[in-house]
Amino acid sequence: MGLRRALAGMGIWAAAVGYFLSYVPYSALTKALSKGMLPGAEGGLDGLELLPATVMTSTVGMLAFLTIAGWWGDATQRQIGGLSLPTPTRWTLISGLCTAGIIATTTLAYTFGGVSIVFMMLLMRGGVLVIAPIVDAISGRTIRWFSWVALALSLGALGVAFSERGGWALTLTAGLDITIYLTAYFFRLSAMSHLAKTDDPAVTRRYFVEEQMVATPAVVTALALTAFLGSGAAAESLRAGFTTFFDRGAVYVGVAVLIGLFSQGTGIFGGFILLGKQENSFCVPVNRASSILAGVVASAALAVLLGASPTSTHQLVGAGMVLLAVLFLSLPPALANRAKSHTGAV
Repeated sequence: MGLRRALAGMGIWAAAVGYFLSYVPYSALTKALSKGMLPGAEGGLDGLELLPATVMTSTVGMLAFLTIAGWWGDATQRQIGGLSLPTPTRWTLISGLCTAGIIATTTLAYTFGGVSIVFMMLLMRGGVLVIAPIVDAISGRTIRWFSWVALALSLGALGVAFSERGGWALTLTAGLDITIYLTAYFFRLSAMSHLAKTDDPAVTRRYFVEEQMVATPAVVTALALTAFLGSGAAAESLRAGFTTFFDRGAVYVGVAVLIGLFSQGTGIFGGFILLGKQENSFCVPVNRASSILAGVVASAALAVLLGASPTSTHQLVGAGMVLLAVLFLSLPPALANRAKSHTGAV
């Protein structure tokens, strides 16, 4: 019950800290393992081969978290025989399937060669920042002035990243990965706005549980069906991920487990941020800024500890603009709350 109360009282900024602390090791370890940069690793591996182990671990992490938090009973219940089982609704099923796509494409994004963690983060996060006000407009939510300023700064950061020489040099596979990621986010945010962004914590918690119970199991199922029923290079890589990957040794398997656990951490804390009752044009930049800052830290750690290429000036400037956007998101509400508290004291 202590954990349940702590999670229920978690604010959006506390969730942002948890998201950051999960995202740093998640992105750094994914990049390092896929490129064979870790001590004891005998070369890199295809991103698709890495997915099965990480997503299966995330599924175990999800089940453990919801059980320890005691949240299974908050989901919609359906009577099957003599049992009452948690069941997703139409909207949480859609949101969960979209989250499944986001999980897979995010992990893959950090395995592509020739692009840094920060560049891929700026690209994916900038796209979602464009989507956020569109979803707000469709759902009829008011977009406050500081959210517009933060959006403009975030888009400027994306422009700075693309202005770098070679900024447009993305492979077709990487472009497809980003397209799927952004499409999934559009429908996920739409579903959240339709049902979950309310002042009632029970409604938000129900939505969170139902979305989470769909997401990672859906990824595992899709990967397994593709691996064992499909053909071609992609199916072969996935098949190796379910079978021969576990013969690679303790470094590969152990790090893959850590990636999966930290990935689930980003899913939990990131979900708390996006489900905040504020408009998407507020919640999304908080979420995006946390991950971009994490990407800068992860890239710096790889450069210092493992000799990876340092983050370029363009990308650091872009990341700085996104962090400036956070100030426009945090200061006006904080000042308004302070003024309200002083008025109440008088």
